[in-house]
Amino acid sequence: MGEIARLASAMLAHLTPAERRRTLRTMARAIQKGQRTRIAAQKEPDGAPFVPRKKKPVKEGSHPLRFLYPKGEDKPRVCLVKRWVHAGKAFTGFDVEVGKMRTFDWDKIVRYLPMTPADEAKPAGPTPKRGRVRSKAMFRKLRGARYLKAGASSEEAWAGFDGRAAKVARPHQDGGEDNAGPGGRLIRYPRRTLIGLTPADREKLTELVIGELHP
Repeated sequence: MGEIARLASAMLAHLTPAERRRTLRTMARAIQKGQRTRIAAQKEPDGAPFVPRKKKPVKEGSHPLRFLYPKGEDKPRVCLVKRWVHAGKAFTGFDVEVGKMRTFDWDKIVRYLPMTPADEAKPAGPTPKRGRVRSKAMFRKLRGARYLKAGASSEEAWAGFDGRAAKVARPHQDGGEDNAGPGGRLIRYPRRTLIGLTPADREKLTELVIGELHP
């Protein structure tokens, strides 16, 4: 980061204040986009994959589930799921109304509904294969524009986290300990670099500055 910062600083010194602010804003957005793309690909700045999550035990449900889903919709639909398995924050089972396997998030269930005799009589469908339980990419929320922000002043361009998002990101960025939740147990997280420039990011930023000097 130091080398490109020195190079950019030397180049930006030749721009007018208005040109410098415009260029730095463009650089900030480029940094933000690069971080979001890399985090979505689950890769470190050097191209190595993120340390994977520890696999959580998969458990098979012992009873059908009937519930309204998902939260946030004006008219959530009634779902009847049989023969389901769950791991962590999601579960996969046979959606009777749709007639196929689907994956649901526990925290998106509006509320549970009582089973009726008609529901009990409906076919259960096949038992889901355990390997079909969806494994979601890490940091999906953190990489969104709401949390991964970008900005610029007349002197610098930046992208990163602040506030609560920074507190959540820090133990992953550096590799460290944090509580699993309020009052939860202490967990040690492996290092997964959320903010860091790749060689392609550095090249892109240099091109942006050179483009301002030689339009």
